[in-house]
Amino acid sequence: MKRLRNHLIGVDHGDVVLFSDFEHDGVMWTGEGARQTRAHVEFPESFRAPPAVQVNLSMWDMASDTNARADVQSEDITNEGFAIVFRTWGDTKIARVRVAWQAIGELRQADEWDVY
Repeated sequence: MKRLRNHLIGVDHGDVVLFSDFEHDGVMWTGEGARQTRAHVEFPESFRAPPAVQVNLSMWDMASDTNARADVQSEDITNEGFAIVFRTWGDTKIARVRVAWQAIGELRQADEWDVY
């Protein structure tokens, strides 16, 4: 459990289209085996510490004649942003994917300064 030390709790969210590979015969649509794509998300305001980030598929369009395999995760979480990582494998053919995300964490106080 993440404990927040003050009343300044920030919640940010968004939706990211990761790819639309059917339009240009991209690797998620035409490839086989292990494949992955990444997208970097920057928060509009920095958190005090790395927030808790949750990601989920908000849309995916896939071929009906292959197995459905997907893994979506948040990685490399910092105060300023994170990476959405989508993976598939085997014979799965994915035309396009959109990922929704939510970050919850502690914000800096207005009178908080970084002293070096």
